[in-house]
Amino acid sequence: MTDLAAKPDTRPANPHFSSGPCSKRPGWTLDGLADAALGRSHRAKIGKSKLAEAIDLTRQVLNVPESYRIGIVPASDTGAVEMAMWSLLGARPVDMLAWESFGSGWVTDAIKQLKLDKARVLEAPYGTLPDLHEVNFDHDVVFTWNGTTSGVRVPNGDWIPADRAGLTLCDATSAAFAQDLAFDKLDVVTFSWQKVLGGEAAHGVLILSPRAVERLESYTPSWPLPKIFRLTKGGKLIEGIFRGETINTPSMLCVEDYLDALKWAQSLGGLPALVSRANASLAVLEDWVAKTGWVDFLAERSETRSNTSVCLKVVDPEISALPDAEQAAFAKAIATLLDAEGVAHDIGGYRDAPPGLRIWTGATVETRDVAALTGWLDWAFSAAKAQLPRAA
Repeated sequence: MTDLAAKPDTRPANPHFSSGPCSKRPGWTLDGLADAALGRSHRAKIGKSKLAEAIDLTRQVLNVPESYRIGIVPASDTGAVEMAMWSLLGARPVDMLAWESFGSGWVTDAIKQLKLDKARVLEAPYGTLPDLHEVNFDHDVVFTWNGTTSGVRVPNGDWIPADRAGLTLCDATSAAFAQDLAFDKLDVVTFSWQKVLGGEAAHGVLILSPRAVERLESYTPSWPLPKIFRLTKGGKLIEGIFRGETINTPSMLCVEDYLDALKWAQSLGGLPALVSRANASLAVLEDWVAKTGWVDFLAERSETRSNTSVCLKVVDPEISALPDAEQAAFAKAIATLLDAEGVAHDIGGYRDAPPGLRIWTGATVETRDVAALTGWLDWAFSAAKAQLPRAA
């Protein structure tokens, strides 16, 4: 019989641990959006200035090199990744890296939609990385920096050579603003500001190196490009996209919210402070997991463990012995109990991932709230286990 843990006395002040859209910044209120250019054209002077400011602050906070272009594009990170893939791939063979759901989605796009006949897929199961030494950098390379649905990230950019012949296309959506991105090793970087900065959803950011721009201006794909994917005109980059002249109409309310988050990030000290906040919250979970027998990280190696989308698995022997469907139901029961208590919302594992929990620890989450959550996780585990049917 499982002893039911007592409910902790301390609750997280903010129960929002969703991995996307993610928690708003500490202290966020609607009043911070009062200066939004609502009811105005994004092509008016005020609209253009807001978009240009968002691009400039993105460069400052992320330390993006001056020679790289930054554009705000439609359809979140997905739109930014697909815009890059549809516009750039096909000139060379491509290595597609996948170790979780979103990377697998980009493989599907390359193989089944673009039908690239010179695509090589390097895959690994949830919790691990493919062998990065096997990547051929004479090819283009597409990969996620941080696997949002597996909690596994690349440790750094050291595995990418500076003298590569191909382009590197990096989906960095749950890494940007919480991890150090090696821009000198990356030719395309994409993210959505709904992740680490907790901005409102629907918009993506596309960052291009000079090498990526050179490819765009020298290569025309064999397939048709939808209007929202077109980055060139007459063989030249459409520079306006990277000055705030967006391809389609953006939400100026969302842009204002992003500006609010960027200014908050600057007020803390920029990228180092954001990384430190995420690392501190991960450290709390690492300490808790080390002394807790029923749970472990899905990521098998600490050096590839995400500091934003922390994925956990239940390793209690009684639960691990259950069929997968029952393990999934048990993890869902934990998440449901915490949601009902108003302690943690939206922490169930991703639908395609192994059964477990996923706790967002990006920069907008307070470390003290993560610490308060751990006791509630223990309570919910014991409560869910106590509800299991027992053999007579």
